[in-house]
Amino acid sequence: MKRLIIVRHAKSSWDGPVRDFDRILEHKGIIDAEKVAQQTREFIPKDSHIVSSAAQRASQTAQIFARIYQIQHIEYRQDLYTFDEYELERVVRRLDDHFDCIILFGHNEAITNFVNKFGDVFIPNVATSGFTMLEFTADQWQNISTGKTLKVVFPKDLK
Repeated sequence: MKRLIIVRHAKSSWDGPVRDFDRILEHKGIIDAEKVAQQTREFIPKDSHIVSSAAQRASQTAQIFARIYQIQHIEYRQDLYTFDEYELERVVRRLDDHFDCIILFGHNEAITNFVNKFGDVFIPNVATSGFTMLEFTADQWQNISTGKTLKVVFPKDLK
């Protein structure tokens, strides 16, 4: 059994002339990420592995969740800087089978389309700092197919 938790990066700043890859989180995004992480930490197995897009806003979000979940290591990946669900699916299918629970931090539209393809609950849009937990009966990441959506938490749910 494999469990994939997908978190969309927190709300980022559009201030300043920086590359999209280098955009940082705005204050509201930091607060929202902390709230969602606090609300969901009881669902996180201690042996979970975090993988994150190397983009600044995703890596900052992953660091917030890792601190609250008390997970020491984050694997940063360039190939998770994608907005395409097919590329995201390719990355997920190549994840290390040693890990049964992976927490992945990335970007929309890839995330919304991925969770709708592989989950059993339709989500019109995964919000920034949005947390979606999927469970698959497969024993290898390459063999995942439609799974079960176990939990969805968005910042607006916590106000």
